[in-house]
Amino acid sequence: MYIIPAIDIIGGKCVRLTQGDYNQKKEYHDSPLEMAKRFEDAGIQRLHLVDLDGAKAKKIINSEVLKSVSQGTSLQVDFGGGVQSDEDAAFAFELGAHQLTGGSIAVKNPSMFENWIEKFGGDKIILGADAKHRKIAISGWEETTSVDLIDFIKSYVVKGISYVICTDVAKDGLLQGPSTELYEEIMQEIPGLRLIASGGVSSMKDLEALEKTGVYGAIVGKAYYEGRISLEELASFGTK
Repeated sequence: MYIIPAIDIIGGKCVRLTQGDYNQKKEYHDSPLEMAKRFEDAGIQRLHLVDLDGAKAKKIINSEVLKSVSQGTSLQVDFGGGVQSDEDAAFAFELGAHQLTGGSIAVKNPSMFENWIEKFGGDKIILGADAKHRKIAISGWEETTSVDLIDFIKSYVVKGISYVICTDVAKDGLLQGPSTELYEEIMQEIPGLRLIASGGVSSMKDLEALEKTGVYGAIVGKAYYEGRISLEELASFGTK
């Protein structure tokens, strides 16, 4: 299982939100690049980079951060937040993103999202499947749809998607443990899926439990920033 640290950006700085609430923001570091280099030095290979300003503005805002991290480290960066057009998708790859994550766009503009899969390849586009009570949540989790989570993922697997980041909105940022049963069910329903679990990781025990589900990767954010899991502990997983 890959350990994938998350760096969320507001105003060019590393922050974390609680349950996606911009009013529950905590700053952790002035330099995303310096933070990314720490992960790289520990032997971690992947990074989940989210432009929260971009998510609000519906266009890429923190392009310089993406460029500096992509070009200043060897990390494979998956980038999300504000990529809402063909131009932004191409721009993100030009800046050095290894993969793009699209969530709301896959619900609101499926034809555009499918075009990205065809144009850039199914291994370059990650489906962001955020769920609240097993229903897809979009627009920064402010809107819950009637779309079933597993049906949603299946609909894009047949269109070429192989990577999915699944966040249980109810767990995110609360440090109360991830939705391991949900991930187990997804893996049983869709064998071979490269599923990346996101939300709720609070300890090494959580990561060990996630690894047993067979998920491809686990995103770690607040647990690291709050000192619940050390860089050395993450590295013991992340060098696989």
